[in-house]
Amino acid sequence: MPAPVAHYESFLLNNVATISTLESSLRSLTWFLPGRFKDAELASEALSASLNMMSMYHDTLLAKIVQSEPKYRPLIPFSLHTRFTRAWADKNSRYKWAARLLETIRFTELVIEMGLRRKVSAKNRYRAIIILEIIKAILRLMLLRITRRPLISPPIPERDIDPTTLPPSNETSPTLAPSSPPSSLPVTPDHLKNNRVPLPHHSLAVPPPPRSDVSIEEYLLPKALTTASVKPPLTLVRSFSSPQEWISEVMIYIATFATMLFSDRKSNRSLVTILAMEFVSRSLRRTVPPSASLERSEYAKRDRDMLWYLFRVPKWPPLQIASLTTPILGLFGTLVQDWIPLIDEYYYYTAP
Repeated sequence: MPAPVAHYESFLLNNVATISTLESSLRSLTWFLPGRFKDAELASEALSASLNMMSMYHDTLLAKIVQSEPKYRPLIPFSLHTRFTRAWADKNSRYKWAARLLETIRFTELVIEMGLRRKVSAKNRYRAIIILEIIKAILRLMLLRITRRPLISPPIPERDIDPTTLPPSNETSPTLAPSSPPSSLPVTPDHLKNNRVPLPHHSLAVPPPPRSDVSIEEYLLPKALTTASVKPPLTLVRSFSSPQEWISEVMIYIATFATMLFSDRKSNRSLVTILAMEFVSRSLRRTVPPSASLERSEYAKRDRDMLWYLFRVPKWPPLQIASLTTPILGLFGTLVQDWIPLIDEYYYYTAP
């Protein structure tokens, strides 16, 4: 590995908590940039895309550290989504690279559209969006063919690691050779060791905290392992067993092209067509048992994403929120009015 990359990994390990906080702060800043100055929306999305790409690289590196060092593994198991996607990424290299490429396109598609709007005509920008959608559909069909299961979104593992529990500042990158062997921990003298004998309670001391009314069963129940927690990761989502299930899944991926068949993507015909395809796919969807929590959460997310199509109505109703005298509502209305022109102008602002 090149020395600059190895040194950057070492810098990341030494400052992982600070970098994570900085990423979160900058990501929050991107919500307030649109409308502040010229081309602010382009700067906001470019910053957001850069942060997402950097976070994806950081997550990959932190996952390698956790897998190589058992002492950094959390006591609570990873989420079902992380277990499932990581198992497929470890099992099949084509899945790993197709999923990463799909997420890279999703992170940068809006920035690409904004750049094309400023450089090329509307017709060429429309063609570029079609090409991006074709590439995304091919990658999703590739993942579908590899797994033979519904595609979980996002298809790469999410960050389930607390940065504060990772290596301290004296750790080095796993790609760098250690400069010196680690020293042993200092031995605690016998007269400083805790003899485990509690001190008697003093009358001036703070009284012990009151006992909670929550029973021990109610406290431990949310932390108990479920049947999904002990299943093999690849079996968390059942494979397809009928052509109807395949049709339901494929129809989701090609529904986006329904809007491309119309010259005006915000027309009523375009909106009705894509919603009809979404509902047909939903009706063909298989019945998921209550134990399949990962698949149920994915289908619930798809149902919520259908609300994004409501932003593609031909005309927005007049908004007068910003003129309200209440400061909080006025601030909210100002932010909404800064975002509405972007939603009307760019396709990927409302793309699920």
